[in-house]
Order: sequence, then C-alpha cells, then structure tokens
Amino acid sequence: MKRQVFTSLLLTVVFFISACSTSTKITGSWVDPSAKQQPQQIKSIFIATLSRKIDFRTKLENALAAQTEMHHIKAVKSGDVLSAEFYQTKPTKEALLSKIQQTGVDAILTVSVIHKESEARYVPGTTRYYPYPTFGWYGSFYRYYNYWYPSFNDPGYYVTDKIYFLETNLYDAKTDKLIWSAQSETWNPSSVDSFVKRYPVLVLNQMVKDGLITP
Repeated sequence: MKRQVFTSLLLTVVFFISACSTSTKITGSWVDPSAKQQPQQIKSIFIATLSRKIDFRTKLENALAAQTEMHHIKAVKSGDVLSAEFYQTKPTKEALLSKIQQTGVDAILTVSVIHKESEARYVPGTTRYYPYPTFGWYGSFYRYYNYWYPSFNDPGYYVTDKIYFLETNLYDAKTDKLIWSAQSETWNPSSVDSFVKRYPVLVLNQMVKDGLITP
C-alpha cells in the first residue's frame, strides 16, 4: 500500500513539473540571400533589448554579451551607451544610428517581445493499473471496490500556460539593413534568470547554423 501511494505521488510530481516547466525554442529564422552569398565578418555587435523593464533588459543584454564574446565577438550593450536622458524624446534615425555607429560595431542585434498570451488547458487525471494486486482483495466485489475506489482516477485540473513570442533581428550597422531574423517561443518562464540562461545560447547557435558567425 505504501509503495502504491509513493509511486502515485512520485508520478504526480513528475507530471506536474514537466507540464509547467520552462521551454524555449527557435521556431524559424531568415537570412538575407546576399549575406549568404557574401558572408560578413562580424567582429562586434551592438546589443539592444527593446523592453521597458530595466531588470529584464539588463540581464538579457548581459547574458547575450557573455554568449557573444564566447564566439570571440566584441559586444556593446545598449545600456552602456544609450542613457535614459537620450530617450526622453524619440531620437531621429540619424541621431540613433550615429550614437551606435560611434561605437564602431559591425552589426546591431535587437530582441523584442512581439506577442504574449495565456492559454488555459485541461490536464486529465491518470488512471492507474497495478498488474500484480494482492489476490485477497478479489474475495468479494465490495472489498475490491472499496480498496480500489480512491485510486481508480485522479481528478483532472486546469493549468494556465504563459507563452511569449520573441523576435531577434540582426542589422548591418553601416547600412541599417536587416540581414538576419529569428523567431522563438518561450513557455512558462519561471524567472528572468532561467530565461536569460537559455535564450542567448539558442540565438547564437542559430546564428552559427545560419552561417552568420563561426562556431
């Protein structure tokens, strides 16, 4: 009996963790055909997280910079260049590009949350079956029914998934032209820290896969 209860509890915990765990994946990417024909030597990247949340912006830019530098590419974070005063009024294209180009970077990497939604789903209960029951419970219908009744089915429940859709773009710093773009989905992020630990790795791996940077 104790083994059955323990097994049931363990399965429930494992299922709950897997159902609500954080998951991030790249769903698609695009590369400018001319960039494929003439691969650019990207030695430095300006990183800009387009978000009003300072904590998220700072942590993601730091994580992206760290991952970028692992590929021997210099990273310049927007938080270190564009002050709060700079954004008091909407900058012109010329002013913004000039500020970035002064850093001498080859490309501009932007990350933005383009959509987010909540999705409720029903998780059905699990039906248990133990192939080797103690045959004593087969003595009568009611004894058998009374013993197994609590374990026939677990009640189902609803969970709400939080889904974030992100877009990451790479622009030529000199021409302002889009040369690469990737879309991703993140399900149920447990924290900013857990997200920024995984996301930069996926982004840089995709850039390598698409031939934008070397491994």
